[in-house]
Amino acid sequence: MTTSITALYTAHATATGGREGTASTPDGRLSVKLSTPNELGGGGGEGTNPEQLFASGYAACFIGALKFVGGQKKVAVPADASIDAAVGIGQIPNGFGLEVTLTVNLPGVPDEAARDLIEAAHVVCPYSNATRGNINVTLIHKAASGEVIVAQ
Repeated sequence: MTTSITALYTAHATATGGREGTASTPDGRLSVKLSTPNELGGGGGEGTNPEQLFASGYAACFIGALKFVGGQKKVAVPADASIDAAVGIGQIPNGFGLEVTLTVNLPGVPDEAARDLIEAAHVVCPYSNATRGNINVTLIHKAASGEVIVAQ
């Protein structure tokens, strides 16, 4: 089921040439060369690729969601909080699909509070909402005691 929104902001970007082309925004804030990784049959050129761009966007958005729910729950998200987003691409029966692993590092936040924040952020993050039910997303908390899977 889709839910209509009233957009507060709309981003625009144009890509040309596919995986061996370029992508840019009309405001000039982003202009990147695209290259296909060796693993996907490309030359592994100097450019980025759609999976890296998606990983960067998801990681940044998820930190924003952590800060949002942290404010609601009165839990400070540390300035050095980080997300390592791994986006995999592979074949599925009808083409290609993605999978995502987000490893969340919240230094100084107690483990239980961190897991609560991660779960709540996954509920409100626009990328999580867009991918939910469509691709596998694994959330990992990088705890002091080691990495703990929060959700799959």
